[in-house]
Formats: sequence, C-alpha cells, structure tokens
Amino acid sequence: MNDGSVLEKVQAVAKPVLDDLGFELVDVEFKREGQGWVLRFFIDKPGGVTLDDCALFSREVSMLLDVEDFIHRAYHLEVSSPGIDRPLKTREDYQRFCGERIKVKTFEKMDPDDRGHTRKTFTGDLIGLEDDRILIQQTDKKGGVVAIPLEAVAKAHLDPEFDF
Repeated sequence: MNDGSVLEKVQAVAKPVLDDLGFELVDVEFKREGQGWVLRFFIDKPGGVTLDDCALFSREVSMLLDVEDFIHRAYHLEVSSPGIDRPLKTREDYQRFCGERIKVKTFEKMDPDDRGHTRKTFTGDLIGLEDDRILIQQTDKKGGVVAIPLEAVAKAHLDPEFDF
C-alpha cells in the first residue's frame, strides 16, 4: 500500500472520531523522520484545541487504527494543533480567515500585479476568495491587491504579525 492510499484510509478512519468530538482535520502526514515513521494529525476546533483535546483524539483514533490494522510498518502517532501559522488548505479556510495576514507560495514565479518582476511569495491581508482566486491586500511598500489562482498555490498559511 502506498503512502497516498494510507493517508486516504487514515482520513476515512479518523472522520467519524473528528465529527463526534467536534474537531476539524487541518492536515495529516505520514512520513519517515529520523529512525522511524510518524503519523501526525493536526486538528482544530473553534477557540483552538487543548492538550486534553489532542490526547482524547489520539486515544480514540489509535484504537480504530489498531482495529483496522492497514498500516504495515511501525509508526509513532502524534496529534497537534495546527499552530498560529496554520496552513490554509481548503476553500473554506480562505473564506473563514478573511482579514487575517497570510503568506502564499506559488509553484511558479508570477507577476499578477504587473510590478515588472516575478516572484513566488506573496504576503498580505486575506480579502477572500473570488472566482477560484485568492485576493490579498499586499502589506509591503507598494501595496495593492493581488489575485492568485488557487491552482497556482503550492503552500499557504496564516502569517501572524506581532506588535512589540
């Protein structure tokens, strides 16, 4: 079984637990780290998850994964919050986090705001999603709104700004 199908099965097993507990699956990873494999869940809920939430989900999903027994290698199970720099993965994420500062990296260099130079990284305040394009009010010296097609996005995450 390849790692892609393992992730699909893991998500299917985890979904009822997530739904029952009122949690959202932000991301899941299954990868080799150091000397072994790690199955890592990033979960969230309105108001954020606590250590107790992570422990509860870990116990529940661990039992189901043991029963299903489709991962044919030893692994460590980790459950975590997505953190303050939470990744943006879904259309709903781009709608829910309107007004927040984000950072978007694209697969290819582009110049969507006709500044005369191409780049892969765009930072600013998320305006929203329109016609499969992420709208960002840039916060650099030149400012302006940039529209990034969803299919061009390699990674996007919240990029909190702290005032000191």
